[in-house]
Amino acid sequence: MATIVVASNILVQFLYGDWLTWGAFTYPFAFLITDVMNRVYGAAAARRVVLVGFAVGLMCSLIGTQIMGEFGPLVTLRIAIGSGIAFLVAQMIDVSVFSALRGGAWWRAPLASTLIGSTIDTALFFSIAFSGALSFVHTATDVSWAAEALPILGFGPVAPLWVSLAMADWTVKLSLALIALVPFRVITSRMVTNL
Repeated sequence: MATIVVASNILVQFLYGDWLTWGAFTYPFAFLITDVMNRVYGAAAARRVVLVGFAVGLMCSLIGTQIMGEFGPLVTLRIAIGSGIAFLVAQMIDVSVFSALRGGAWWRAPLASTLIGSTIDTALFFSIAFSGALSFVHTATDVSWAAEALPILGFGPVAPLWVSLAMADWTVKLSLALIALVPFRVITSRMVTNL
């Protein structure tokens, strides 16, 4: 979990196209790790892994607030707060949903928990970090660039830029949730057999 969190915190600094960062492709694997831990070792172990990931993410964000880039700190306080809250809430909900569904078909718990967790993560992070309605979170953080009105994903109805960023991020998370079912099945089958 710590590796995924550190990699995602670094890769979020680099753009992939107009709507994504490279971190969008690594972060969703945090849900895979949580779900594997939950399936193999149970909810308590999965929660401990989430707390470790949260602590590592918090350290990365705090370090990022001290590193100055071209336009100010690499990580603003709003991004740090949004990232921390979104990670902790979404991952803990993932653990709860997975636990509630663990007795069904092998794919139901990881798919449902990841879809729900990813949706909550995206909504919380992008709203806290960039929504003008939440500017009180840290008034010194200028997110006016994220409020620029543009067609959603370049072709939809007009909305603030951060909405397009959130939708693109959410789409990647949902796609990777489906793809991650394959490694989930392979990893958990092997780990349960070896226990």
